[in-house]
Amino acid sequence: MINETVNAVGIDISKGKSTIAVMRPLGEIVISPFELSHSSSDLKSLASTLRKLDGDTKIIMEYTGKYYQPIAKFLYNEGFFVSVIHAKLIHDFSNNSIRKVKTDKADAVKIANYGLTNWQSLQSYSTEDETRLLLKACNRQYDQYIKRYVTAKNNLMSLLDQTCPELDSFFPSTKRPNGHTKWVDAAHRFWHCEYITNFSEKKFTEVYNEWCKKLGYKPSSEKAVLVYQHAKECVATLPKNDYTKKLVQTAAEDAQDLGIRIAQTQAEMERLASQLPEYPVVLSFNGVGTTLGPQLMAEIGDIRRFPKRSNLIAFAGLDAPPYQSGKFEARTRHISKRGSSELRKTLFQIVSGLQQKGFVDDPVYIFLSRKKAEGKPYYVCMTAACSKFLRIYFARVNEYLNSLDAN
Repeated sequence: MINETVNAVGIDISKGKSTIAVMRPLGEIVISPFELSHSSSDLKSLASTLRKLDGDTKIIMEYTGKYYQPIAKFLYNEGFFVSVIHAKLIHDFSNNSIRKVKTDKADAVKIANYGLTNWQSLQSYSTEDETRLLLKACNRQYDQYIKRYVTAKNNLMSLLDQTCPELDSFFPSTKRPNGHTKWVDAAHRFWHCEYITNFSEKKFTEVYNEWCKKLGYKPSSEKAVLVYQHAKECVATLPKNDYTKKLVQTAAEDAQDLGIRIAQTQAEMERLASQLPEYPVVLSFNGVGTTLGPQLMAEIGDIRRFPKRSNLIAFAGLDAPPYQSGKFEARTRHISKRGSSELRKTLFQIVSGLQQKGFVDDPVYIFLSRKKAEGKPYYVCMTAACSKFLRIYFARVNEYLNSLDAN
């Protein structure tokens, strides 16, 4: 039973401003809904107003992207109890009305009523370590760079197919530590088959080897001859002129620039991850290297914020809630997918790597092999293996951190 001297502060968050309502049990409105910006002066004014309220005060808001973070962090640092609730829980909460009303003021009241109904079970918001916040921001930016990089490479490939088809097949497609890829550099320099054949074979070999030395690649006269002979057989659909050259070289520069950004972001993520205590044990997992390790740590965050391993599984959206009604009880259920899609993607890449490299002594690999032997569908096996990996991750990392605390 909630004492009447409690105040539920419902905050409906939006970009740059929020709507606030303060409610007490039995529908008593303490402060009618009002708007305020996320400026320092307005937030200080809000904190001053809330301190004047009689009784216990709890602030409730939705988890809405990054918009909630400034106001949540400010009020938390001011000493208030702040609880950040998943938007799905607020959405499914009923105001005991069949009318569908959607306004910021109505949402603020609804959030406050949710706080009153679930007063005893509200969990306190806690600020994350700045290193973890920056690591997660880097990982999200890295993901954006990867998407743009794939698009840029496909665009360059499309143009190259019209100027010197299959030129990329003569060069490796792996990125160097500095972010450069040889075939992209080659497309920038040798942008048209007629540009190549305008040289004599001997002269082109000299030009090619000088280009390799300048960019730090291994010179090869044999490779130069193969490229030259291939160019002689090519049929280009775009003419050799200045505008075609600009098209190809601009596309190559875009792809190379993104490759460099990706390499720089990876290096920064590795540096940030190495500052976190669990870094050594995370890298000890099979299939987890200096690329996937920081990504995994970025998306999971501090493992100590999950009381049980089932909480971590649910956070990843890999849980399969039971479904039963009357005499019917579902035997096969889909995963919820109401967690972090970025974490699921990282886990899928790790398990795929385990499968490809064949770590036969790894418990996740053994578990995956057993599921496949049982005839389970591919995605069922992969999802189960991801859950298995998370359970082992939860145990090992917690054990390692506890040992550090004990020492």
